[in-house]
Formats: sequence, structure tokens, C-alpha cells
Amino acid sequence: MSIRERLSGNEAAATAMKQINPDVVAAFPITPSTEIPQYFSTFVDNGQVDTEFVAVESEHSAMSACIGAEAAGARAMTATSANGLSLMWEMIYIASSLRLPIVLSLVNRAVSGPLNIHNDHSDAMGVRDSGWIMIFSENNQEAYDNTLMANRIAENENVLLPIMICQDGFITSHSIENIELESDEEVKKFVGKYQPKHYLLNDKEPIAVGPLDVQSYLFEHKAQQAEAMKAAKDVILQVSKDFEKWTGRHYGLFEEYMLEDSEIAIVCMNSTAGTTKAVIKKLREKGIKAGLLKLRVFRPFPGEEIAEALKNQKAIAILDKADSLNAVGGALFEDVTSSMYVNKNFVPCINYVYGIGGRDTTEKDIEKVYEDLQEIAKSGKVENPYRYLGLRREEK
Repeated sequence: MSIRERLSGNEAAATAMKQINPDVVAAFPITPSTEIPQYFSTFVDNGQVDTEFVAVESEHSAMSACIGAEAAGARAMTATSANGLSLMWEMIYIASSLRLPIVLSLVNRAVSGPLNIHNDHSDAMGVRDSGWIMIFSENNQEAYDNTLMANRIAENENVLLPIMICQDGFITSHSIENIELESDEEVKKFVGKYQPKHYLLNDKEPIAVGPLDVQSYLFEHKAQQAEAMKAAKDVILQVSKDFEKWTGRHYGLFEEYMLEDSEIAIVCMNSTAGTTKAVIKKLREKGIKAGLLKLRVFRPFPGEEIAEALKNQKAIAILDKADSLNAVGGALFEDVTSSMYVNKNFVPCINYVYGIGGRDTTEKDIEKVYEDLQEIAKSGKVENPYRYLGLRREEK
């Protein structure tokens, strides 16, 4: 039976880590994720976990310590945000190429510069092609639940890839919400023990980790990573199914909110989905058939499934909380539209870059998106596919 509690998103992530009781947690503080290792360190100090907590001198060192721990055969976890993830950049790629199932709580924040400590998705989008599984969380409950599922997904023998669980900095990380927690015993039973087949401290199988990988082998190893990422999709769905049997809470690759009969739809991730749902309810009362596809799993990208879910729409808006600065839209827009094209679903699509540096995205902003979609649905034409939402402009 679930336990009713009130926690912030950071507390929820730290509580999940406590219940998992990993062998090693290595971390360095950075706003807004600092509270996660801070809370966890108190669990270590008061004996609630027997984790080896490593307070390092930088985020690069934090990921390096997690890599060393996982390679040695230990279960390792960490947390970071924004510039901290950027400082990990070299080790982020090494962790995935070594096929180490490290779990990272990423509290999304704008990457400098200029310095900004508030929420957007530029940190996650900066490492989207690094070979990590990436799961996004709309609220505190999802941040908790996704963390509980993370080890089962990453450690699966068909996957063996690191995973980051994302939530929006301050919006969820520091906001207190009602949440349902599971018991420590049930969590440990669900997650299971980490039993790697190949690790450095196994004296019966001497191995090397991280050797030089020249042109004779690297291509094949990268292809193996790609196949593991493909395999992760089915593993995520199976773990989510097992999680639902246990808790009653359902998760898929994405959530379809009033999408079954909608004519115009928004695609977005994380906390913006909550604002969008509130707007949809108001529009439905007016007879406007609006819907939402809230993406949960960003890597592996469920392109075929998304194309199928959106095929009956008359117009679609994809919202990116980071700008790729490539003159042709954000990362989510590129992935959705390419998936639609490959699957021969030619629905008019527009892109909105929004919320940069923590800019508020209000119901009025989302209503404006749906107004634009209604016009596109009528005409079937997209005059300008690359747009900003909530951007102040100088009057001419």
C-alpha cells in the first residue's frame, strides 16, 4: 500500500535513491540539484543507507567516480544540473561507451552563459546524442517513479546503458506536492540486486576497461550501442508494465491526453504538460478538439509510435524548451517531424522555442499556440514553422 507524503521533486529523487540504497553515490553541488545529494548525505550520516558517499571536487570527478565504481561492479548514482552536466561532458560519453548503467538525476537548468540558474532544457539537449537513455518527468510523482524504474531499465542485459531522469529545475525540484511513496522493502524487491556479469573486481575473469579502440573496432562498438538503445524501448515498456502491476501507476513511452479525438495537438515535455492540460480542459468546454502528446522517453526516441499517435491531427505544435541555434528549429521538433516524414504522416507542424532561462509559460501562451493551430488546420498552410513563444519584442 502506498504512503501519502508531501515532498519536493528533489526530496522525491533523494528518497528514491535512499530506498534503492546504491553502493556508491558521488556528487558535487550545483543549483538546483544540490538538495538531492544533500538529502542523501543525511541518509548516509544517520545510517539509513550503507552507501559509500564520495564528495568530490567537481562534476567531472563525480561522473569519473561513478564510472570507476560501476566498472568495478558497484551500483552507482549521482545528480547534477546545467553547467555541472557540461563539465561532465567527456565522462558522459565514456560512461555510455563503456556500457555502464549509471543513474543520473538531472534537474534541468539553463547552461551558461550568460549565467542563469533557472529552468530550460539546454543541459539535456546538449547531451542528447551521447548514448544515455533520457526520461522526462512532468511532476514530483513522476520524478520519484522514474527513478525507481531507472536501475531496472539500465541494468537489463540487453541494454547496459546509463540513464538520466530529468525534471524541471525549481518548477518541480523545489515545489512541494502530494506524492505516493512505496515502502523500502517493496522498492528493494522491485529494483533487485545489481549482479553484473563483467566487472573489474571479478578475479575469475580479468578484463580491461576503456582501452584504445581504433578503426578496427570502434565502428562496431558504436553500432552495438545503437542496438542497445533500440532494445531499451521494449525494456522500458516492460519495466513500466511491472511497475503498474505493483503500484497501479501507468507509464508508457509518452502520455496521450485527450488525443483520441483531437484535431490539433501540442507535443511537449516535463512540467509544461501540466499547464497544457489545464488549457485543453477549457478549450474542450468551448468545443475545440485540442489534445496533448507529453513525451516521457526522449532517448530512445519513439518515432514510429509518435507518428502513429499524431497521424489524425490537422495541425501539430512542437514545443522546445531549448534552442538548437541551427536556424531550423529545436531538437524535439526535428525528431518529431523527421519521424512523421519517415512514416509518411504529412501533418502540418510548427515549432515554438519557449521558456528559455526560466521565462514563465502561462495558460495564455498555450492558448495562443492552440489559436495558431486552429488557423493552420483551416488553411492547411504553415507560413512560418519556426517561432518563439513568450518572447518580448521591440515595437517598430
